[in-house]
Amino acid sequence: MDNLLPRKSLFVYTICLLSLIPITKGDYPDFFDMECPDPTLGTTSTYAPNSTYKTNLDALFSTLSSHSNNSSNGFYNFTAGSPPDIAYGLFLCRGDISSAECQDCIVYATQNVVEWCPKSKRVTVWLEKCMLRYSNKYIFARQDRGYKGILHNVNNITDETHFNQVLGKVMDDIVNRSSSDDSGKKFATAQVNYSPLQTLYGLAQCTPDISNFDCNTCLRDCISTFPSCCDGKQGAIVRLPSCNVRYEIYPFYHASFGAALPPPTPVLRPPPPSTTTTSSHGNGGVSSQVIAAIVASIGVVVMLFIAGFCFLTKRAKQKYNSVEEDLDNVGDDILKVESLQYDLGTIEAATNNFSNDNKIGEGGFGPVYKGLLPDDQEVAVKRLSRTSGQGAQEFKNEMALVAKLQHRNLVRLLGFCLGREEKILIYEFVPNKSLDYLLFDPQEREKLDWSRRYNIIGGVARGMLYLHEDSRLRIIHRDLKASNILLDVDMNAKVSDFGMARIFGNDQTQGNTSRVAGTFGYMSPEYLMHGKFSAKSDVFSFGVLVLEIISGKRNNFYHSDDAANLLSYAWKLWREGMPLDLLDPTLEGSYARNEVTRCIHIALLCVQDDPDARPSMATIVLMLNSYSVTLSFPQQPRFLGHNGIGSNIVPELQSDQLIEWTVNEVSISEVEPR
Repeated sequence: MDNLLPRKSLFVYTICLLSLIPITKGDYPDFFDMECPDPTLGTTSTYAPNSTYKTNLDALFSTLSSHSNNSSNGFYNFTAGSPPDIAYGLFLCRGDISSAECQDCIVYATQNVVEWCPKSKRVTVWLEKCMLRYSNKYIFARQDRGYKGILHNVNNITDETHFNQVLGKVMDDIVNRSSSDDSGKKFATAQVNYSPLQTLYGLAQCTPDISNFDCNTCLRDCISTFPSCCDGKQGAIVRLPSCNVRYEIYPFYHASFGAALPPPTPVLRPPPPSTTTTSSHGNGGVSSQVIAAIVASIGVVVMLFIAGFCFLTKRAKQKYNSVEEDLDNVGDDILKVESLQYDLGTIEAATNNFSNDNKIGEGGFGPVYKGLLPDDQEVAVKRLSRTSGQGAQEFKNEMALVAKLQHRNLVRLLGFCLGREEKILIYEFVPNKSLDYLLFDPQEREKLDWSRRYNIIGGVARGMLYLHEDSRLRIIHRDLKASNILLDVDMNAKVSDFGMARIFGNDQTQGNTSRVAGTFGYMSPEYLMHGKFSAKSDVFSFGVLVLEIISGKRNNFYHSDDAANLLSYAWKLWREGMPLDLLDPTLEGSYARNEVTRCIHIALLCVQDDPDARPSMATIVLMLNSYSVTLSFPQQPRFLGHNGIGSNIVPELQSDQLIEWTVNEVSISEVEPR
């Protein structure tokens, strides 16, 4: 693995390499990465050389080493001692290696890990063929994503687009197979020829003690890191304590364990001309039939080239049309997707004529019903209120917009319906309702442990990044909030409700409106006060949402002498060095301290008054996925008074202006900014 470069723990990596110089290659496994907490964190994270914990750790190492040669699935865990000096430990060997190779790797790790990371009670070390992990905290049968080790190949891919398509296919295959592996290993590999001369190899593995759901979630979290760390690279590894994924363009595991996937569809090229010809008119001549065939072939190639050139030119012209044209042609877009239109009678039958028994929610523009289509597909039916602020054009905007969006963290539009003054959208049915339904209910919130909340935060961030930068058009949501985050059967987040979304041009960074529409508590100061909105307005809303997810409280929850809302309370705790006091009490004992603290830090960066000081969604995703990114110190949120007492800023309104709203619940409209 000489062509892999670590992206974190560089100091530890270098020290370890220097310590191994006297040993010949082959006498030890290749070293990759290690989580070694800073010993200056205090006595709670370190142990003395002659302590009881050290004795228990030695016993743990001895037991793990002795079982490394007879583990059927390359995994074993053990507990040595009792609290407060208890030592939990486990090992995981790569699923394709032999028992002897597994033993060599684990023995080597247990013999050297204390030298690599002395005195630490909590260590995870990754080698080429195995992982060793121990802690004074319980680490079994639970997904841990607190530390992420990232390495990538220094060489680049030439055809990046095609390579990424093939890579996505390989990753999806091995994630699905490893997370449902009946052999008990939770391990899968695959290989596919992505060019005539090159093969892509992939590997995915989880610790067998976590659930299939957690395995799938963990692996997809690893894969989501590829675009930010390793895009265009010939190889990469992303490792979490509970899982890891890797790909290379050379075989790095035993070939007998690789599952060959069907090769990509080949590009059809004209056959090369024959070097041997025959003549019907004499030796050495070329027949008229051959000449005719060559001419015909050349003609076909030329015609295909011209047709392809015209197609690409037309496609490029369409792709770079101005946003004004896109908006003006929204009505035409609906006609182009007639296959998505449903008959009103079908929707009425699916919802039992919009029965209250089928009603599952109330959005900013009308009620939402659960429906069952004739093919037994469950759907969510959004019936736009006739008295809502959304007219036909806004309905067309949402329909045409969402139909173009394809991302796993965005709710999927299945169709629409127009008839008898009804405006209806049909979405995929998301069984776990909206985030606010679970998050703000004292009983339901217990379903959201920290692992799921952290996954939701990451999912929302990835969905918003797609809207801001990765979709064909830059899209500003303008109403990101807990009630607009839906949760699927696996508790994955899906951003919904694009009724107030705006499309930006490629060079446009900010918009202005005299009609402020959104939700109090989530709107940024510049939008609420002056009608200015941008991607950074969505970032502000995201910051508020993250604080709500962490605390389990709405933004308007806190009312005291020194905190008027959640933002001011979070800032107060941060300034006093007690950010974890913000944490929902139901999460006590089940959270990762560094993840929570980092999320609070990111949220406070998002709610800064200056839009330019707020991070972009791309930076936020990187911050969530990589602890090597240093975070700046946040500025005090503007929603604090000068005396430190929290006070919400509201726009000044004329006496004849009316606002109908409920804090953090119903979207406001028709508000003229100053």
